[in-house]
Amino acid sequence: MTSPCYREQHLEPLPTDLLRKPLDYVLADHLRQRLLCVLCEQLADAKLLDTDIAEEVVAYLKTDMVVHVIDEEQDLFPLIRRRAQEEDDIEEALGQLSGEHAGVEDLVQAITVELEGSLGISSQSLSDDLRQGLRDFAKNERLHLALENAIIMPLAKVRLTERDLKELAARMAARRGILLN
Repeated sequence: MTSPCYREQHLEPLPTDLLRKPLDYVLADHLRQRLLCVLCEQLADAKLLDTDIAEEVVAYLKTDMVVHVIDEEQDLFPLIRRRAQEEDDIEEALGQLSGEHAGVEDLVQAITVELEGSLGISSQSLSDDLRQGLRDFAKNERLHLALENAIIMPLAKVRLTERDLKELAARMAARRGILLN
Protein backbone atom coordinates (compact mmCIF):
# COMPACT_ATOMS: atom_id res chain seq x y z
CA MET A 1 0.00 0.00 0.00
CA THR A 2 1.34 3.42 -0.85
CA SER A 3 1.28 6.50 1.26
CA PRO A 4 -1.28 9.17 0.31
CA CYS A 5 1.42 11.83 0.72
CA TYR A 6 2.84 10.76 -2.65
CA ARG A 7 -0.39 11.03 -4.62
CA GLU A 8 0.33 14.42 -6.15
CA GLN A 9 4.08 14.06 -6.52
CA HIS A 10 5.80 13.82 -9.87
CA LEU A 11 9.23 12.83 -11.11
CA GLU A 12 10.43 16.39 -11.55
CA PRO A 13 13.71 16.87 -13.43
CA LEU A 14 16.72 17.54 -11.28
CA PRO A 15 18.32 20.99 -11.47
CA THR A 16 21.17 20.87 -13.96
CA ASP A 17 23.36 22.91 -11.59
CA LEU A 18 23.34 19.94 -9.24
CA LEU A 19 25.56 18.13 -11.74
CA ARG A 20 28.44 20.22 -10.37
CA LYS A 21 28.18 17.97 -7.31
CA PRO A 22 27.81 14.61 -9.05
CA LEU A 23 27.43 12.51 -5.90
CA ASP A 24 24.64 14.80 -4.71
CA TYR A 25 23.05 14.48 -8.14
CA VAL A 26 23.14 10.68 -7.95
CA LEU A 27 21.65 10.75 -4.45
CA ALA A 28 18.92 13.15 -5.57
CA ASP A 29 18.14 10.83 -8.46
CA HIS A 30 17.94 7.95 -5.99
CA LEU A 31 15.18 9.90 -4.23
CA ARG A 32 13.39 10.20 -7.55
CA GLN A 33 13.75 6.46 -8.02
CA ARG A 34 12.13 5.88 -4.64
CA LEU A 35 9.21 8.00 -5.84
CA LEU A 36 9.21 5.95 -9.06
CA CYS A 37 8.70 2.88 -6.87
CA VAL A 38 5.70 4.51 -5.21
CA LEU A 39 4.24 5.39 -8.61
CA CYS A 40 4.74 1.82 -9.81
CA GLU A 41 2.88 0.56 -6.76
CA GLN A 42 0.09 3.06 -7.35
CA LEU A 43 -0.29 1.72 -10.88
CA ALA A 44 -0.28 -1.85 -9.61
CA ASP A 45 -2.89 -1.10 -6.92
CA ALA A 46 -5.30 0.90 -9.10
CA LYS A 47 -8.40 -0.74 -10.57
CA LEU A 48 -7.90 1.14 -13.84
CA LEU A 49 -4.78 2.52 -15.49
CA ASP A 50 -3.87 6.05 -14.47
CA THR A 51 -2.46 7.25 -17.79
CA ASP A 52 -0.69 10.26 -16.26
CA ILE A 53 1.26 8.06 -13.86
CA ALA A 54 1.87 5.44 -16.55
CA GLU A 55 3.31 8.04 -18.93
CA GLU A 56 5.54 9.38 -16.18
CA VAL A 57 6.81 5.91 -15.26
CA VAL A 58 7.45 4.97 -18.89
CA ALA A 59 9.28 8.24 -19.59
CA TYR A 60 11.53 7.81 -16.56
CA LEU A 61 12.30 4.16 -17.26
CA LYS A 62 13.13 4.83 -20.92
CA THR A 63 15.26 7.93 -20.40
CA ASP A 64 16.42 8.98 -16.94
CA MET A 65 16.85 5.46 -15.60
CA VAL A 66 18.93 4.44 -18.60
CA VAL A 67 21.23 7.44 -18.22
CA HIS A 68 21.49 6.90 -14.46
CA VAL A 69 22.63 3.30 -14.92
CA ILE A 70 25.21 4.42 -17.51
CA ASP A 71 26.48 7.07 -15.06
CA GLU A 72 27.06 4.37 -12.49
CA GLU A 73 28.35 1.58 -14.71
CA GLN A 74 30.65 3.61 -16.96
CA ASP A 75 31.84 6.27 -14.56
CA LEU A 76 31.00 6.03 -10.86
CA PHE A 77 31.65 2.33 -10.25
CA PRO A 78 34.96 2.28 -12.18
CA LEU A 79 36.13 5.37 -10.25
CA ILE A 80 35.28 3.70 -6.95
CA ARG A 81 37.12 0.55 -8.03
CA ARG A 82 40.23 2.60 -8.83
CA ARG A 83 40.15 4.54 -5.56
CA ALA A 84 39.00 1.84 -3.15
CA GLN A 85 41.46 0.50 -0.63
CA GLU A 86 41.81 -3.21 0.07
CA GLU A 87 40.07 -2.84 3.43
CA ASP A 88 37.01 -1.33 1.68
CA ASP A 89 36.21 -4.82 0.33
CA ILE A 90 33.82 -3.24 -2.17
CA GLU A 91 34.03 -5.54 -5.18
CA GLU A 92 31.27 -7.91 -4.11
CA ALA A 93 28.81 -5.02 -3.58
CA LEU A 94 29.72 -3.40 -6.91
CA GLY A 95 29.39 -6.75 -8.66
CA GLN A 96 25.99 -7.30 -7.10
CA LEU A 97 24.79 -3.84 -8.18
CA SER A 98 26.06 -4.32 -11.73
CA GLY A 99 24.32 -7.69 -11.87
CA GLU A 100 21.11 -6.09 -10.69
CA HIS A 101 21.42 -3.37 -13.33
CA ALA A 102 21.73 -6.02 -16.02
CA GLY A 103 19.09 -8.30 -14.50
CA VAL A 104 16.33 -5.70 -14.33
CA GLU A 105 16.48 -4.85 -18.05
CA ASP A 106 13.98 -7.53 -19.10
CA LEU A 107 11.51 -6.54 -16.39
CA VAL A 108 11.78 -2.84 -17.27
CA GLN A 109 11.31 -3.68 -20.96
CA ALA A 110 8.19 -5.74 -20.21
CA ILE A 111 6.75 -2.99 -18.00
CA THR A 112 7.34 -0.23 -20.54
CA VAL A 113 6.01 -2.24 -23.49
CA GLU A 114 2.81 -3.21 -21.71
CA LEU A 115 2.24 0.25 -20.23
CA GLU A 116 2.82 1.90 -23.61
CA GLY A 117 0.39 -0.55 -25.19
CA SER A 118 -2.23 0.36 -22.61
CA LEU A 119 -1.94 4.12 -23.07
CA GLY A 120 -4.73 5.59 -25.11
CA ILE A 121 -7.14 2.79 -24.27
CA SER A 122 -9.87 4.17 -22.05
CA SER A 123 -10.90 2.24 -18.94
CA GLN A 124 -7.89 -0.04 -19.31
CA SER A 125 -7.09 -2.38 -16.45
CA LEU A 126 -3.65 -3.87 -16.06
CA SER A 127 -2.85 -7.54 -16.41
CA ASP A 128 -1.99 -9.47 -13.27
CA ASP A 129 1.50 -10.05 -14.71
CA LEU A 130 2.07 -6.32 -15.17
CA ARG A 131 0.77 -5.57 -11.67
CA GLN A 132 3.20 -8.15 -10.26
CA GLY A 133 6.02 -6.83 -12.44
CA LEU A 134 5.46 -3.30 -11.14
CA ARG A 135 5.47 -4.53 -7.54
CA ASP A 136 8.58 -6.67 -8.12
CA PHE A 137 10.38 -3.75 -9.73
CA ALA A 138 9.54 -1.44 -6.82
CA LYS A 139 10.64 -4.00 -4.20
CA ASN A 140 13.90 -4.84 -5.97
CA GLU A 141 14.69 -1.20 -6.72
CA ARG A 142 14.29 -0.21 -3.08
CA LEU A 143 16.74 -2.93 -2.02
CA HIS A 144 19.14 -1.86 -4.77
CA LEU A 145 18.97 1.78 -3.67
CA ALA A 146 19.50 0.83 -0.04
CA LEU A 147 22.78 -0.90 -0.94
CA GLU A 148 23.94 2.00 -3.08
CA ASN A 149 23.02 4.62 -0.49
CA ALA A 150 24.37 2.75 2.52
CA ILE A 151 27.66 1.47 1.10
CA ILE A 152 28.61 2.85 -2.31
CA MET A 153 27.79 6.52 -1.91
CA PRO A 154 29.48 6.99 1.50
CA LEU A 155 32.58 5.24 0.17
CA ALA A 156 32.56 7.44 -2.93
CA LYS A 157 32.42 10.54 -0.75
CA VAL A 158 35.48 9.38 1.17
CA ARG A 159 37.58 7.94 -1.66
CA LEU A 160 36.95 10.05 -4.77
CA THR A 161 39.28 12.99 -5.31
CA GLU A 162 38.29 16.50 -6.37
CA ARG A 163 39.62 15.70 -9.82
CA ASP A 164 37.55 12.50 -9.93
CA LEU A 165 34.45 14.47 -9.02
CA LYS A 166 35.09 17.14 -11.64
CA GLU A 167 35.59 14.50 -14.32
CA LEU A 168 32.52 12.62 -13.16
CA ALA A 169 30.47 15.82 -13.27
CA ALA A 170 31.70 16.65 -16.77
CA ARG A 171 30.91 13.16 -18.09
CA MET A 172 27.48 13.10 -16.50
CA ALA A 173 26.69 16.57 -17.86
CA ALA A 174 27.93 15.68 -21.36
CA ARG A 175 25.75 12.56 -21.32
CA ARG A 176 22.78 14.88 -20.79
CA GLY A 177 23.90 17.41 -23.37
CA ILE A 178 24.82 19.98 -20.72
CA LEU A 179 28.01 22.02 -20.71
CA LEU A 180 29.34 22.89 -17.25
CA ASN A 181 31.38 26.07 -16.97
